[in-house]
Amino acid sequence: MLKKITLLGATALTAFALNTGEININNKDLEVSGQFDVGQFNEAVEPNTMFVGAKFLNADEKHSDNERVNLDPYFEANFLMMRPIGNQGMRVGMGAKINFTKNFTSVPLGLQFAYKIPANSYVPMYLNGELYYAPSVLSFSDADSFLEYRLSYDIEIIDNGRITLGYRSMDTNYKANKGYSSTGGDFNYNSYWYVGFKVGF
Repeated sequence: MLKKITLLGATALTAFALNTGEININNKDLEVSGQFDVGQFNEAVEPNTMFVGAKFLNADEKHSDNERVNLDPYFEANFLMMRPIGNQGMRVGMGAKINFTKNFTSVPLGLQFAYKIPANSYVPMYLNGELYYAPSVLSFSDADSFLEYRLSYDIEIIDNGRITLGYRSMDTNYKANKGYSSTGGDFNYNSYWYVGFKVGF
């Protein structure tokens, strides 16, 4: 138990807080997400290594491929395993999601990374990225495939509180004669910059 408490304290000092809540906005889109550290609820799991979460995105059609459609909201549940690589502030992970909008469901698999920039010890800064993909075998309903990538830059202005600037691109690709056009095919659900807050607890 003492070893776990020591590890918990060390990881809290060297990485972002274990449970996180995040809200991202731009002039048209609203995204809200939360992620929980399984290690805080299960002593058999090392803290800050395994996470479950959920996400909601209310996207605007002006940031999609078709400005004349009414986009349905995007929902997601996710699972992530993440570990440090070396002692230079790099963490990498692999995960899976289940996501859906109306008539679209997929189970993308992917990779994520987080890197603490060593440039300034007074204001911690981080680079984050993720890439998730679901081929047709992991796509259901009218879905044909799904591709998402994100990059973000965080500044920790207070303990466990960050400002984030990021870019996301989400392709919800449909089978022929399905989706937001009569021919189906590739459809970029949302691609745009955002700013937001990340809070650890």
